[in-house]
Amino acid sequence: MSYWKLSSSKPIVGFSLALDIIILDQLSKWLILEYVMRKEIQPNAQPLGLWEWITDAPSRFPFASIEVWPFFNLTMVWNEGISFGMFHGGAIWILCGLALAITILFSVWLTRATGWLQAISLSMVIGGAIGNVIDRLRFGAVADFFDFHAFGWHYPAFNVADCAIVVGIALLVIDGVFLEPKRNKAVTA
Repeated sequence: MSYWKLSSSKPIVGFSLALDIIILDQLSKWLILEYVMRKEIQPNAQPLGLWEWITDAPSRFPFASIEVWPFFNLTMVWNEGISFGMFHGGAIWILCGLALAITILFSVWLTRATGWLQAISLSMVIGGAIGNVIDRLRFGAVADFFDFHAFGWHYPAFNVADCAIVVGIALLVIDGVFLEPKRNKAVTA
């Protein structure tokens, strides 16, 4: 396979991965909210089907927490801020606009990605950002529920989109520090 074909497939693979992350994020939110949290909060209520949940956003559930393991709970939290609850109560349109601006910037970067790890990293951030924007537009906040804790310390609750963003940024840093210099050296050689 020629370099051009392999290189030009990065955006296709990248945007496909971003779409997969969005779908996985929204499916996980539907399953956790409807089949776990709804039963905890409204024991006799029927969970919404996927199509009904997509087309008609249910009202926000109140706080609830279910112990899964001694170090992990499913805890219903609505994050109205950005990562880890920072800027709580910020204007929803400003936060959505900021996330979409970053998504556009990273999408342009993805079309010009020079390495596969860079393309995958950018895709993860794009997919995670869009997944959380969908929540903000539907619910006015992001549904977070994974709650890890130990010895009285709780890591802030998060979701699949947040995982994709954090892992994507970490991989992007690794790519920038270790792999990008090697690619640049190979191009100049």
